[in-house]
Amino acid sequence: MLDMGAAEHLLIIKEMFAAGGVVMPPLVLCTLLLWYGLGYRFWVMKESKPMGVRDLLRYYQQHYDKPAKSIVARAIKQGVLLQRRGVRNLRRHLDAAFYEYEREIAKFAVLVRAVILIAPLLGLLGTVIGMIETFDSLATMTLHSQSGGIAGGISQALFTTQMGLTVAIPGLLVHSILKRKQHQIELDLSQIKDLLCHQNHSQPSGRSLLDAK
Repeated sequence: MLDMGAAEHLLIIKEMFAAGGVVMPPLVLCTLLLWYGLGYRFWVMKESKPMGVRDLLRYYQQHYDKPAKSIVARAIKQGVLLQRRGVRNLRRHLDAAFYEYEREIAKFAVLVRAVILIAPLLGLLGTVIGMIETFDSLATMTLHSQSGGIAGGISQALFTTQMGLTVAIPGLLVHSILKRKQHQIELDLSQIKDLLCHQNHSQPSGRSLLDAK
């Protein structure tokens, strides 16, 4: 048997679904998809690099056996490995190697944007449905219909609008933060490519870009 706390939570959820009408299941699905996508993106990009790209590159060139805890660090280790192998056309190999990192940090970004756009529209749809219910009640003068009549229609209209915005606004804020972090990582990956390629071209002269700084 469920305890009182669980029973109360189930009752609240049931009342929310009843208040929201037919748009509540899609809104709940949108909420789950949104925070699954945001959670994945946060987990992938949560490790911040402890130092700048130049210092981090120098560090792993000197301590290649050290573990890499972030995407940028893993990319640097892979780039250093390619550089040590002396592959020809290093830039092309780096582009191919870093493509997986770029795809990983961009994963679920489209899904998150789609849910942020869809959730308010679902709330608006619920508002329209609720207002139709209200006007139907007015037309038939059934103030106490099974669905709640005028009061039920207005309540559903307001509740679904609130739910749509409640899903979209926090998601938009978190998505904006993660989008900036994604952009910064993309810039870091591009800088790693430039530094490694410059070092590769400077090797015959015995100096690298990092040594010159």
